[in-house]
Amino acid sequence: MSKVFYYSDPLNDDFAGTKIERKPLPENYEYLKRGKLRRGAAWVLHHLVATPIAFLYLKISCGQKIVGRKKLRPYKKSGYFLYGNHTRLAGDAFTPSMISFPKKPYLLVDPDALSVPGCRRIVEDLGGMPVPTTLAQARRLHEAVSERMKRGKVVVIYPEAHIWPMYTGIRPFTDASFAYPIATGKPVFTFTVTYKKRLFGVKATVYIDGPFFPDPALPKREQKAKLRDAAYAAMCERSRLSTYEKNVYIACAAPEEEDEEAIEHA
Repeated sequence: MSKVFYYSDPLNDDFAGTKIERKPLPENYEYLKRGKLRRGAAWVLHHLVATPIAFLYLKISCGQKIVGRKKLRPYKKSGYFLYGNHTRLAGDAFTPSMISFPKKPYLLVDPDALSVPGCRRIVEDLGGMPVPTTLAQARRLHEAVSERMKRGKVVVIYPEAHIWPMYTGIRPFTDASFAYPIATGKPVFTFTVTYKKRLFGVKATVYIDGPFFPDPALPKREQKAKLRDAAYAAMCERSRLSTYEKNVYIACAAPEEEDEEAIEHA
């Protein structure tokens, strides 16, 4: 069943529909988890439990195919950043592991993901790093990302920040998150999920583009803008390969009477 979504702010409107009561992160939230036992348990959870489930889910639910993984091979030991469009709940949580396999990716996630009772440790062990809400947390996240890059890891960012289910365009996003690749000197790759109609449901194809590198000849502010523009252009170009629009998104003024996020129709 398709839906119609009315939006007034493409930067901040969110249609995830999770309605999770957010619990604030501790001021001293620790992004780098210590202890060999926990790291070992996290490895087992990700590689032996979550990854097989993710593979089966994506194949069965949308016949997902990834195009361009070979572009990542030269950087699999040195680390890189992945920036993608945010159009699914479970799909966007699972896809990075399929792209970076066999490496475990670390995802910047909404703090809501850690607010679900009983899920906080699972999210953390699967690589979730909550977006900071204070300056102290922001410094710790920056340190954690830098440490991940030193270890040759993969960090995943959804620059659109909010989920628009099966949206086929690329929403505008700021260059704020591109401070990480500039600080670490690591390459940026984009992954764009596109949609096509199939006999039963929808088929998803993910296209990988890059690498895009920071330009050290420019001031940092201009480096961020240039890197953001390169990533945005690549994602926009790939998004045109979508041939099926399940949901409809209509721009409008902020609603006065209607509070519903979406109206279902056949």
